[in-house]
Amino acid sequence: MKNVKVTTAILAMAFVSLTAMSCKDGKKENLEDARHSEMSSEEGDHHDEGMEHDEMDGSSDSMDSNAQSSDAKQVMAYYMELKNALVATNQEDAAKAGKRLENTLNGFDVSSYKAEQQKELKDIIADAKEHAEHIGKSEMDHQREHFKTLSKDMMDMVAITGTENTLYQQFCPMYDGGSAWLSMEKEVKNPYYGSKMMACGKVQKEIN
Repeated sequence: MKNVKVTTAILAMAFVSLTAMSCKDGKKENLEDARHSEMSSEEGDHHDEGMEHDEMDGSSDSMDSNAQSSDAKQVMAYYMELKNALVATNQEDAAKAGKRLENTLNGFDVSSYKAEQQKELKDIIADAKEHAEHIGKSEMDHQREHFKTLSKDMMDMVAITGTENTLYQQFCPMYDGGSAWLSMEKEVKNPYYGSKMMACGKVQKEIN
């Protein structure tokens, strides 16, 4: 009996000891699992932060691009209004378009362009504003004179800003020794002569 009790006691102690060891191992494994989870979580956070940063950079580029196209598109829209008014020989509508164009050029933001492009754009804008201002308060003959130089300014601007729409550079050999303009239509409608010589001219090149 005594030997049985001793044996039982030894077995009991061994069981307790094994249980304690297994608990420690279990805790150790749990701690390692917890550490691993934390590291994975941190890596995920850093990855997410990196993605957010990349997305922000992408949206910043997109904003710059939008800023560039927005001003340039508005300028071109008013230039086309002006061109159409001259085609229709409508002095009043041409004057309105000239004033709108002048105001838009005044607010043209060049900051999103490269330094060299900014300098060129400022020169182009300054000259274009002067011609738009004159068109806004002149008679038809003078409007058409200023439109010739303004059209050259618009071509120089498009060379820097680019265009989302296909433009057609058209040319009339008869007006003032030869004069060009931009149009969104391939069909020639002459802004220098209107109905007097509506189809006088040709497409010099397509701008995309």
